[in-house]
This record gives sequence, structure tokens and C-alpha cells, in this order.
Amino acid sequence: MKAKEIQDLIDFISNSGLAEVKIETDEFKLSIKKNSETQIISSVPVSAPAPTPAAVEAAPPVTPPTPAAAPKEDTSKYLEIKSPMIGTFYRTPNPDSDNFVNVGDSVKAGQTVCIIEAMKLFNEIESEISGKIVKILVDNATPVEYDQPLFLVDPAG
Repeated sequence: MKAKEIQDLIDFISNSGLAEVKIETDEFKLSIKKNSETQIISSVPVSAPAPTPAAVEAAPPVTPPTPAAAPKEDTSKYLEIKSPMIGTFYRTPNPDSDNFVNVGDSVKAGQTVCIIEAMKLFNEIESEISGKIVKILVDNATPVEYDQPLFLVDPAG
């Protein structure tokens, strides 16, 4: 595994909310554990006779400053369409197509609203509710977690 791939994996894990990941292949073992102060990466080649893990400490991710407090929108009257799985969220069936839904569109129960790619499989996600899309909570081509809200829907719309 190359340094760039390891860094991409660290970035993905830090954005996903996972606290610890262990990967083991025929060629190496990789353990990444995240805590509030540092990230420690240890990579041990499987073929090494008496492995001594190499630890690399990285600075914790820097959080961008929060913009001035905007008035909070009352979202209690809206319902959420949530992710049924972990994967990558896509708003379109392919790069050349239009979005499944946009803010302001009406959706019906059973209508496809997005795709989530998990383990090289593209899963169409259908709305379980009818209403009007008020807000899209996830950017295109970003990782999502199980039960993460994807869309806010006004059932009265």
C-alpha cells in the first residue's frame, strides 16, 4: 500500500466518524486508531520475522472556523430520508445524467432519490415517504454512514 493510499484512507476514516479500522491482507496488516489528540498508524509487513510496528503520528484534522451564527431553521416539521447503508452517495445515475431529485421537487414513496455505492455495487435508494424535497444534506460523491440523513422532506408539500 502506497503512502498516498494510506493518507486517502486516513482522510476517509476521519470523515466517516469511525474510531478504529484494521485491515489485513496477505502482504500487510494495517491498524488505524483515531482519538481526540493524534492518529497513530501502524503498518506491519506480514513476511517480516519479528515485526516492529512503525508509528506515524499526524496532527489532528483542522476544523474550519464556524461562520457567524445564522438563525436556525425549524426542521422539526420535516421528515428525513436516511441512508440504509454505508457507502458513497451519488445524486445521479451516471456523470452525464440529471439529478434524481432537486430541492423543490415532489417525491412519491418508492421513487428513486439517489444511489449509494457500496463494495462496487450501485444501490438505488427509494423514498419511503411522499412530499417535497426541502434540503439535500449530503454533497455528491461523498461517503455516508448507515442511518445518516440524506434529504429533508416536507410531507405537506
